Amino acid sequence: MRDLTTIRLGWAASLMGIASTLLLLISAYGYRQDWWPVLRALDVATWGAWAALAGTLVAIAALVVWARHRRGGFAQALIGLVLSLPVLTMAVGWEYATRTMPPINDISTDTEDPPVFWFTATPTDYPAKNAEPQHAAYPDVRPLDLAISFEDAFAAALAVIESRGWKVLSADPAESQIEAIATSRIFGFEDEVAVRITETDGGVRVDMRSRSRLGQIDRGANARRIISFTSELEALDGG
Repeated sequence: MRDLTTIRLGWAASLMGIASTLLLLISAYGYRQDWWPVLRALDVATWGAWAALAGTLVAIAALVVWARHRRGGFAQALIGLVLSLPVLTMAVGWEYATRTMPPINDISTDTEDPPVFWFTATPTDYPAKNAEPQHAAYPDVRPLDLAISFEDAFAAALAVIESRGWKVLSADPAESQIEAIATSRIFGFEDEVAVRITETDGGVRVDMRSRSRLGQIDRGANARRIISFTSELEALDGG
């Protein structure tokens, strides 16, 4: 005899998991289409996170009931868990980063003489108050020295930027700097990026600055972008 309780709980968890994904997608799509401002989009995404949490808890309850009776419903419970976990995992990661990362949104490899934005919508200086918390939280954010020519370094940096699909605002070797806009995958949040290349005795030094246009915190996104970019650029040079 089939266990209707397990089956019903499994289907309920599945519906909640589907709802959580739909709410996240609607939140992001609505923001990209200018249906609502960022705070409303985050509110809708939060509803999706709660739906994912509920779906996960109900799925776990279904699995517990199944383990006690072993009379069917395991597949439905497992599907409910699988459908709920992705959005819940994303929400937990978002909340963890919010609580553990410093409340800054402007990161630079050079905090004493940071690259200056010239072609962005709102050019501003790197906030000096960011330097100390940045160094404490992101010690791997540092300049990159390459033993190659300026021309090769500039071309390689531009190639990496274009391969990532960033929108190039300026790429004039005479200015020794490339400016671009990086867009987040889901919501399409825009971050401003500047890559400065300076000739040295042994080759070039690459500095990078990444800044979020929205909000006062970035949950580590700008630091991760800089570390990833410089690592890829270093790999192109042969490490």
